Amino acid sequence: MCDASVQGRRYPVGAELQERGASFRIWSPACQRVELVLLDSDGQSERHVAPMERQADGYYSVFIDTARAGDFYGFSLDEHRQLYPDPASRFQPRGVHSPSQIVDPAFDWQAADWRGVRLKGQALYELHLGTFTPQGTWGAAAERLGHLRDVGVTLIEIMPIADFNGEFGWGYDGVAWFAPSRLYGTPHDAKAFIDQAHQMGMGVILDVVYNHFGASGNYTGVYSPFYVSQRHPTEWGAALNYDGEHAGPVRELVVANAAYWIDEFRFDGLRLDATQAIYDDSPRHLLADLSTAVRTAAGERSVLLFAENESQQVCHIEPVEAGGFGLDGLWNDDFHHACRVAATGHAEFYYADYAGSPQEILSALRRGYLYQGQYAPRQKRRRGSPTRGKQAAQFVHYLQNHDQIANSGRALRVHDLTSAGRYRALTALLLLGPQTPMLFMGQEFGASAPFNYFADHDVELAQLVREGRWGYIRRFPRTAKWGDKGELADPGARETFEASKLDWSECERHAPILRLHGDLLRLRREDAIFSQQDWSMLDGAVVGTEALLLRWEAPEGDDRMICANLGRDLEWRTVSEPLTAPPRGKQWRLLWSSELFEYGGAGTPEFDPENWILPGHTAIVLEAIDGPDGAGRSRCRTE
Repeated sequence: MCDASVQGRRYPVGAELQERGASFRIWSPACQRVELVLLDSDGQSERHVAPMERQADGYYSVFIDTARAGDFYGFSLDEHRQLYPDPASRFQPRGVHSPSQIVDPAFDWQAADWRGVRLKGQALYELHLGTFTPQGTWGAAAERLGHLRDVGVTLIEIMPIADFNGEFGWGYDGVAWFAPSRLYGTPHDAKAFIDQAHQMGMGVILDVVYNHFGASGNYTGVYSPFYVSQRHPTEWGAALNYDGEHAGPVRELVVANAAYWIDEFRFDGLRLDATQAIYDDSPRHLLADLSTAVRTAAGERSVLLFAENESQQVCHIEPVEAGGFGLDGLWNDDFHHACRVAATGHAEFYYADYAGSPQEILSALRRGYLYQGQYAPRQKRRRGSPTRGKQAAQFVHYLQNHDQIANSGRALRVHDLTSAGRYRALTALLLLGPQTPMLFMGQEFGASAPFNYFADHDVELAQLVREGRWGYIRRFPRTAKWGDKGELADPGARETFEASKLDWSECERHAPILRLHGDLLRLRREDAIFSQQDWSMLDGAVVGTEALLLRWEAPEGDDRMICANLGRDLEWRTVSEPLTAPPRGKQWRLLWSSELFEYGGAGTPEFDPENWILPGHTAIVLEAIDGPDGAGRSRCRTE
């Protein structure tokens, strides 16, 4: 054993291999004595016990020159004989209640020249590793990367991987924040997946949870009572202590964790879960520190930071120097909710804030958030903030995500809750709109698998989770009495988890919907107008009770128009709507339709610019082309 030291460390806590041996450091201000216990390779027998040196601010540190990669270890606190895992463990191969393992971070990166990702032009794809493939591993997921690339995905978003208790779960109850879950493979496997994605030209970002700890396997409390806030509760338990007594090391832990995923694993960014529950009354918000640290960790690589924020506060995407948090994008539930009501007609519980009208969809595409500070009667408060001056690409739009599918009672996907035609039309609005689009795994081929909420806990906690989940679903009047007859899936049942796995043979059986997504993403990527993601070019009008049009006004008259009709066929008199007038010297031509035979559609009538018919449950795309004999040109004559 050598003198305890923090020299040569990359992160403030955890076990780190050094030139010879390993350095161990934890934060445990409430303890008077802390010992490192190094175990034999079997992870059972004690090989070496070493007292740790107390340092400033309640940290303990020790260096062990005999420690090697693969060794198991834990900590003994004061007079307790129990061995506790490291709260900053890099790997928990035997579960979160077992000893931690030293990890060698070295990896032979093949895509060493990868420069990262930038906001414009991204097509996001959210996936859960455990249900993305039958095997539920990094290796199996890597075998599907070619499929994602061919569809047109550019940026993969992995649901949380910080290790959690149990054999299956969504990951939002993580407790070992530095340890990729052993359920999906090793840290090396995670890096191999990211490296392979980079070689194929796709980025990978990670969903992280910094608003609460999971309820089972969280040992931070035995090290310090100051990890959690005494003032700020969340709906999932106590918030983290970012602004109270001894908050400094907690902030340091989280900022270091964010940088760790970017630096050591080369993730291309993060998605921050439920930031409205990251409470911080400090002069400088934690998220400002986090965004700065992440970009420093990325070095010359470009990374992206997205947030889910129910309060819809655009300060998240404003520069740190201007008082913002310095993130890149925000999820926009407003677009999803408006489209969901339009697709299903169901406007209950939180959907009651939306009419599903063409005006809502139009406004979301032109302005991002629908709630920008006006009073929301259901919530009895003002909600949102203005999006003026922001870019369309800074708002992430979707028709499906993990939460919204699971909240449908039977956890059905939107295409199972509406007509095929309506769904194709809404998909066109999603994928050709100026915002950053996101698909949820399997959406591209019309997956039939539900996506239930699932979490593997012991009996007592499992019952609490089941009651809480079912209680939430019962807040929808349609499902208020569900559960007694087996209508609701049990979150703790393994069959609920298994039922949520994708059936990849459906790619062939559902080829038309897969073709639709691929063609739309190609049009988005290659079209000179749609690819600009410039909502300053975009205007629109409501033209029927369920119909709208969007017009992109481009230089040289290279305009585009989308006409989306979610209702019945509409024979429409366009005379009084100026947006239907073609640019001077141009005429409209049908470029694309959601009702093509190749997409499983019912067909589209010939487009007649003199007698507009907007087919029902359809989206059509028009392009402005040169008119015959200069049609549309006006001649001015001076006397």
